Amino acid sequence: MALTSKEVEHLAILSRLALTDEEKALFAGQMNDILEFADKFNQLDTDNVEPMVYVLPANNVFREDEVIPGPTRDELLTNASAVEEGYFKVPKIL
Repeated sequence: MALTSKEVEHLAILSRLALTDEEKALFAGQMNDILEFADKFNQLDTDNVEPMVYVLPANNVFREDEVIPGPTRDELLTNASAVEEGYFKVPKIL
């Protein structure tokens, strides 16, 4: 299947691109080359290939959860530019 300049123009409109006639012809040729290359994958024999998610084996790399005490409210409020009644004070936004 080969893309025509008209189809490239349609794609350009969908992409909100302004292309000249020369650019449409250039991109049509480039897209056709890409589609031709991608079509080679359809020629591969994949009957005996099992589907997979990763090429390499994936292992759980997460660490164990560990509960550690966090900073106290007073420690956190020391970083605030303004505090009121034990809370961060921020400008009113309407």
